[in-house]
Amino acid sequence: MTDDITREITTTTALPLAPGHWAMDPFHSSVNFTIRHLGISRVRGRFTGVQADLHVGKTLDEVRVSATVDLASIDTGNADRDAHVRSADLLDVAKRPTMTFRSTRVSGAGEEWTMEGDLTIGDVTRPVRFAVEFGGLVDVPIGTGRHAGFEATGEIRRSDFGLDFAPGLLGDVLKIQLDMQFVEP
Repeated sequence: MTDDITREITTTTALPLAPGHWAMDPFHSSVNFTIRHLGISRVRGRFTGVQADLHVGKTLDEVRVSATVDLASIDTGNADRDAHVRSADLLDVAKRPTMTFRSTRVSGAGEEWTMEGDLTIGDVTRPVRFAVEFGGLVDVPIGTGRHAGFEATGEIRRSDFGLDFAPGLLGDVLKIQLDMQFVEP
């Protein structure tokens, strides 16, 4: 019974966005992360090479989000650390150049949403879930159309993707924060 109720809410909730392909605004979007170092502090970083698409249908069942992240575009504010993270010790960008995400389900209403999907790093794919906050929809006065803003947060475990270098030095949990803007079709 609960699944039937959830399914009905998922498919009949009115969407705040017009149907169509919404393009990512690369100047106002970012993929950020934090990870524990030595268990006593956090290292923060971001990926600068990101492409994302939002397809909005008439119902939530038709909403699709996809993204590709260039793993070599990591930026933690320290060039030596970034070079090490790109190496075979950690991300091994020669073998795993990208991280991809494909949504499988979006649910929610108002400002609070959940997005579930498959995250792939190299040849490993795992399900992930993001809490999504809808920031709103606004007309941009300089003629670039309406923009929709979203913040999504979630966590993954490095070990789930075979990225288990230096346990104890680096935490296993990677916290992800996406700040995204999309432009109306």
